[in-house]
Amino acid sequence: MSMLPDGAETQLDDWTIFFLNQTPFNTISPILALDTPEVKSVGLPGEEHNASDRPELLCVLNLVRTKHDKSLDRGAQVLALAICTRHPFIQIFKPFLLLALDDYLSDPSQDCLARLFDAVNSMDLSGAPILSRNEKLVIRSSERKDVFSEKFANGPTYQASAPGTKSVLQHRSTNSNDSYSSFEEGILLRNSRDKYTDESKGRKKESHRIDKPDGDSMSSTQAPSSYTQHSPSESSFSLGGSAVWVGDESGLDLMPKERTDASSVASYVATSTLVGSSRNRRSTDASASSSSSHAQGKEQVQRQQQSQYAYDPHRRNGVVKDTHFYNATVAYKDHQLPIKMPLATFPEEVGDYSLITLIKVFSAHPVVSGPIHPHLHTNGPQTHPIIVLFNALVTGKRIIFLGHRRPAGEVSTFVLSACALGSGCGAVLRGFIERAFPYANLKNRDEWESVPAFIAGVTNPIFETSRQWDLFLDISTGNVTVSKDIHSTYPPSNTIGIAGPFITRTGTLKAESSVGSEDDIAKLAKEGTKTDVSKDNADKMFIDDIRAAIEDHFGESLVRMRFTEYVTRFVRLASRYEEEITGTTTFGYPSAPFTEIPGRPPKLGSGMAFADESNCLKELVSNAHRIEAWRKTNSYNYLVMDYSKYQANTAIKGFDVLHQLFRLRYTKNMHDSEALTIMRSLAEGVKGYDQVVELLASLPHGGGLLYLGFSLFHQKAAVREHTVNLFNQLRAYPVGVLFLQALNHFQRYAYVRQAHARERKAQAEQQYAEGAHAVGTRAHSNSIASNQQNGTF
Repeated sequence: MSMLPDGAETQLDDWTIFFLNQTPFNTISPILALDTPEVKSVGLPGEEHNASDRPELLCVLNLVRTKHDKSLDRGAQVLALAICTRHPFIQIFKPFLLLALDDYLSDPSQDCLARLFDAVNSMDLSGAPILSRNEKLVIRSSERKDVFSEKFANGPTYQASAPGTKSVLQHRSTNSNDSYSSFEEGILLRNSRDKYTDESKGRKKESHRIDKPDGDSMSSTQAPSSYTQHSPSESSFSLGGSAVWVGDESGLDLMPKERTDASSVASYVATSTLVGSSRNRRSTDASASSSSSHAQGKEQVQRQQQSQYAYDPHRRNGVVKDTHFYNATVAYKDHQLPIKMPLATFPEEVGDYSLITLIKVFSAHPVVSGPIHPHLHTNGPQTHPIIVLFNALVTGKRIIFLGHRRPAGEVSTFVLSACALGSGCGAVLRGFIERAFPYANLKNRDEWESVPAFIAGVTNPIFETSRQWDLFLDISTGNVTVSKDIHSTYPPSNTIGIAGPFITRTGTLKAESSVGSEDDIAKLAKEGTKTDVSKDNADKMFIDDIRAAIEDHFGESLVRMRFTEYVTRFVRLASRYEEEITGTTTFGYPSAPFTEIPGRPPKLGSGMAFADESNCLKELVSNAHRIEAWRKTNSYNYLVMDYSKYQANTAIKGFDVLHQLFRLRYTKNMHDSEALTIMRSLAEGVKGYDQVVELLASLPHGGGLLYLGFSLFHQKAAVREHTVNLFNQLRAYPVGVLFLQALNHFQRYAYVRQAHARERKAQAEQQYAEGAHAVGTRAHSNSIASNQQNGTF
């Protein structure tokens, strides 16, 4: 019934996607063909199995093909073939279905189905690395092709090329200061959307700059201005025995003794995909003759590197072609089908969806038709259609996408994109896929319309007149319509948005606010409800930034990460709202400022942070309605359960990492004691691999370690010392090395200089202690000899 969409005979080929085990009418048992009712199915790799008795959700990819034949009664033969799987990345099965359906059209028999069944079940994904949630976030936020390449122990690798030639990979990572800004930065620092135009011009200018290959040696007088005599090169930060790394001085013994100063500690160059260099050495300020002398000890250095990382579980065995995917090959008849399985997919992300397409289509008409509802219109009548869609998703409204005379597969893609939009690309919220019907028709209308808050894709325009929906989106015209009965179906509460309960229940705002008394704050909040909410609205600024990024041809990965940040911020804002209303929060850190009491250790702040509390009040008031509606949905209940598990399994204990990163990034005139406490807590709390990955996953997209790197220039030596300690712990792991490579030249040089200065100081102290011990020993020996001569011993 779901495999044959309406109007299939008008399309030569069509793809549809639907799910099983959502409701009683589409539940099957056993779950898959190779399972039995007595055997409990195994969850996806890296995902915990749902312990409830509810059957596991299954994804179905369906191919419909029409073969015109005038000899038939209807003039065409329509066939459909589907694959049912637990995996959300169902797009990898498309080649199988294409070949299998062609095979069946030429020779209709069960043998075709048996070959397809055997082929898809023989696909070996056991060699794919299993990534944690934080590792998935890191790999999604990075455009580098070699992130986590050390986890591909058995995968195909591409070794660096021979010295003097180009490396296989020429990918160049983006410096932290060239990346697109995050959502928070757009809210707090953006004054106009012209900043992206300026950045785009800067990138165009930079793209025309030609870098000198690392294999070439040049004297300090010939070096370009960006590589001055005392500047470390980009590839100074490469894993594997470089002299820049404190504690591994294997390359310093090859340097002249008089040149082991801070200007030459960054002279070793190993394999780096930043610049595609070969494994050789050169000094950034050395002549050609000194570079040739450095090459003489290359083999010795390589042997030391290999022995050093021989038993390291995180060692890099080469450079994988693209670590965002796991490559495999499956034999089907006479064909070897290549498979690229995405490694950073969450269960709420099904298929190959596109947020950019969704935004482009529904940005054509910026005005949403129908009545204004506080659950949906957080910016009044000027709320962007994409924000209206997000609000409808999180507040549990009934949503229909219509694609009249469009392929059913196109409509299905829009539904899947909407589910990813509401869930923060699967990384923050869940519960959308279980109520999604990417292709729905009249035959099963009663079943899917009975599901609360359904998200359906249809091709029949009869559903528009039925009015069994709250939000209707036409993908052919880009129009978005709110149901005229929305107020009677979802009456808004009249008690939400008043500032009184915020203050009287907890007093958090007063404790953090510098505005004034409770009366002043309540007055400010009441004035905020009367003012034009379209000005300085966070949602409006966010959508403007996203549209500017799309116009500047930024990719899908950046748009997805920005929406992940947007949903994360919504959740933290809802946590702050819940705390102000009820006095506590069940899915976030309690809000508290940094406190310093004499005689006690200082206490770090936590919870949602704002530039000032007046903005906090405005955002709580403007978002109160949609937060209250969201708290009544399954998505909220799932988040409460997920947060309790997250707190039990989090690697960094004792403080709110996101709050500290926000403070370092945006706070003006931060007290030295707070900066010291933050950096000391990070240096002491981030030591193991899991802690390092969790910190890197918490960094803002596009910023990287940039804002932590500013602490290298702090006026207090203790802050700089803890920053060096933190960076030293990051560089102990390959993924941390990649983030250190993305630091700008100033921060990279400051880190190298301070790290080696401290190392030289420690070595000098050790030599002094050893010398003092030797002097004391000789003095004691001389005293014994003198006493023996005098006969007093």
